[in-house]
Amino acid sequence: MKVDVLLGLQWGDEGKGKVVDVLTPRYDVVARFQGGPNAGHTLEFEGKKYVLRSIPSGIFQHGQVNIIGNGVVLDPVLFQEEAEALEKSGIALKQILKISKKVHLIMPTHRLLDAANEKAKGGAKIGTTGKGIGPTYTDKVSRNGLRLGDVFHNFENKYTAARDKHLATLKAMGETPDYAELEKRWLTAIEYIKGYDIVDSEYLINSMLAEGKSVLCEGAQGTLLDVDFGSYPFVTSSNTICAGACSGLGVAPNKIGEVFGIFKAYCTRVGSGPFPTELFDETGKRIRDLGHEYGAVTGRERRCGWIDLVALRYSIMINGVTQLIMMKSDVLDGFDEIKACVAYKINGQETKQFPFSVEEDNLEPVYVSFPGWKTDMTEFKNESEFPQEFNNYIKFLENELGTPITIVSIGPDREQTIIRNK
Repeated sequence: MKVDVLLGLQWGDEGKGKVVDVLTPRYDVVARFQGGPNAGHTLEFEGKKYVLRSIPSGIFQHGQVNIIGNGVVLDPVLFQEEAEALEKSGIALKQILKISKKVHLIMPTHRLLDAANEKAKGGAKIGTTGKGIGPTYTDKVSRNGLRLGDVFHNFENKYTAARDKHLATLKAMGETPDYAELEKRWLTAIEYIKGYDIVDSEYLINSMLAEGKSVLCEGAQGTLLDVDFGSYPFVTSSNTICAGACSGLGVAPNKIGEVFGIFKAYCTRVGSGPFPTELFDETGKRIRDLGHEYGAVTGRERRCGWIDLVALRYSIMINGVTQLIMMKSDVLDGFDEIKACVAYKINGQETKQFPFSVEEDNLEPVYVSFPGWKTDMTEFKNESEFPQEFNNYIKFLENELGTPITIVSIGPDREQTIIRNK
């Protein structure tokens, strides 16, 4: 058996949680491979709305095994809050969720460092969510991190050393936080996590594959936020691309099967950073309002713009995408005109390649326009109901991107999902 990978192709917020939920019945295992509680996956069904931050989106189906892989960074306090809320809603989480021993822990001092670092940048802020993600990954790569498995191996000494080092750094930055209450709450949450099955997840996943089990790997954020291939430095601190599933779960490259790439019918971005197709007019505001484009975790307004096919082609190439999934097409149902960026013009030269830096002031998107479909598609049950203008738009995208669009979302509920016959 091979693992299938599902990931975002834009700047995150593409709707991955909903699609994982829709696809989960096909799989025995759902595994999250990177990111932390800065990434919110929103799911809606049966009249209820759920926002997941660290827990995989496969928990709502039929008892599949869900795994938080080693590439994830975990905040024990936020995890406990999220888990207890799910348990109250009837999810038997401790029976289906397993957590890697190699997960790195977000300490309260990581969050304090995150805020202090962002404050120190002044006008050059990255736009962090303040969840301590960057400092935790920094400790990981500098070999100073604290892992979940450490709770069983000389934990007090390891924790104290990490905490004291962070507090010394904060003091040098002029920050003297009241830490006692934060620490007490965090240590209580550590005891709570011990009630879960803490495993060698790389062995677990590979043994399940050997037994013929099917695995879906769930990514967080999006390709354009990847620390290597995104719009650096306005990126996250992990590898959000398909290769991240290998390092974030312990899965060999030859075990990768289908790669599902998710994108919106338009484009959004949260926080700072370049965004070539951003709209600053009434059209951008209309997309934001119709799409309810506010961060699932932070509540921040998302910046909105037309779809960027230069960036999408790049993301498809980097990830080896085999199937595309288009989200939020219903948001554009009422528009007279739809635009798509097919190239960039930089210093008068037209290119279809994603440049080293997309911050350049002289970068200008090149658009093509289409007549809108002017049809409410939210109640459709089959692609045969799609208006011709929408079919033309899909066909254009498939030709430009060289990859089939196999699923189209026409609303937030899991039922508002059209599986196309390809």
